[in-house]
Amino acid sequence: MTSLESSAVQDDAGAPETALRFPTGFRWGAATAAYQVEGAAAEDGRGPSIWDTFAHTPGKVLGGDTGDVAVDHYHRFPEDVALMRDLGLTSYRFSISWPRVQPAGAGTANGPGLDFYRRLCDALLEAGIEPWPTLYHWDLPQPLEDAGGWPERDTAYRFADYAELVHEAIGDRVKHWTTVNEPWCAAFLGYASGDHAPGRLDPSGSLLAAHHLMLGHGLAVQAMRGRHPDNRFGAAVNLYAVSPATGDPADVDAARRIDGMQNRLFLDPLLLGRYPEDVLADTARHGFEPDAADLAVINQPLDQLGINYYTRHTVAGTPGEAAQTASGPFAVHSPWVGSEHVRFVEAGRPVTGMGWEIDEGGLHEVLTRVAREYPAVPLYITENGAGYDETPDEDGTVHDAERIAYIDAHLRACHDAIADGVPLAGYFTWSLLDNFEWAWGYSKRFGLIRVDYATQLRTPKDSARWYADVIGRNGLPGQG
Repeated sequence: MTSLESSAVQDDAGAPETALRFPTGFRWGAATAAYQVEGAAAEDGRGPSIWDTFAHTPGKVLGGDTGDVAVDHYHRFPEDVALMRDLGLTSYRFSISWPRVQPAGAGTANGPGLDFYRRLCDALLEAGIEPWPTLYHWDLPQPLEDAGGWPERDTAYRFADYAELVHEAIGDRVKHWTTVNEPWCAAFLGYASGDHAPGRLDPSGSLLAAHHLMLGHGLAVQAMRGRHPDNRFGAAVNLYAVSPATGDPADVDAARRIDGMQNRLFLDPLLLGRYPEDVLADTARHGFEPDAADLAVINQPLDQLGINYYTRHTVAGTPGEAAQTASGPFAVHSPWVGSEHVRFVEAGRPVTGMGWEIDEGGLHEVLTRVAREYPAVPLYITENGAGYDETPDEDGTVHDAERIAYIDAHLRACHDAIADGVPLAGYFTWSLLDNFEWAWGYSKRFGLIRVDYATQLRTPKDSARWYADVIGRNGLPGQG
């Protein structure tokens, strides 16, 4: 392990002045997900998930990569927690592996699986870091997929049972809970376009999956709330600013459609207790008719809302042209159910190594919109970061100036949003560690800390030292 040389820089004669300070108590974190970092895929009673099955299916993941070992966080978490402490993180967002806790997706808990998360939480607390678990980051137990997966209503009830088991085990150690992460991806990349696990091509089923993910969220909150009065509950949604390519009515309508499917399809049920009427009309041919009683369950009072933001969508709706998606390296079928004709176009901005345009103004737009159009709830950026494939110097140092610039710009957008009255209370960068990046395998690196996948050596990048400085000063240095 290579430790950070300095976890904080004080304002003094030798350091740049802090130009933008964040509110006292602002939470600074980093995030990971179980399948992307844990490894130990068949240890201590863990069962297979849909991502195990998907990754082991030829042609599904770039390079044939799998999460069998990933970055071995399961065995190396003490080292990783020490790195978090050196960074000065106040919070660590991780996900619970459902098949590690409940291999069959039902029934009693797997004791060794829960013990791992107890040990992880204890190590974090000892280091002065708040654990922020996410209960579902896409690793559905394979037996539940075999029974129909998220398009089946019963999966939502199985999720609530699982949430209760985890809450009973670590609810005394955890205050902040995220139920589901990015239900758009789980539903539409998983069940409509097939880019993600389980790789199904079922547009009608994907709408049911989206609904049942939200229903599972509501049922889980109901199951957990009240056991520990200081616990706080929410979900994490991936939101985008959406712009029409031109003022042409077809492009304007395309922007409405994609905003509806990406943003409002989840924000409206969670925060308003209803689905957008225009989205229901766009998807009507798939027979999606959600039950009003379900919406009452989904619309649980939220203590927090996580927002994951990476880029802006610019779209065109020119009739007669084939859909162009940017959802994955092997995308053929559109995840945009009911709006398959919409094209995603480049607007000429610089891009990250993922090919995603960099637009920090879109983050400010998203934050102010949520604060303006929905009931007040504390907001957290639960994911934001940039993927590149950096090459280390001969001494192993990674000079990732592009990542620093990306995070800096987006933090400045966060600061502007707070100044505009947005109740933003924390920021989690994606990701703490380089890891298995879903359908891109190990080809893209998002981490503040470089991982040599052959040796598992951890090396903080320049961005890690920069972020430690930001945390230490609770703000950003002046731009010179």
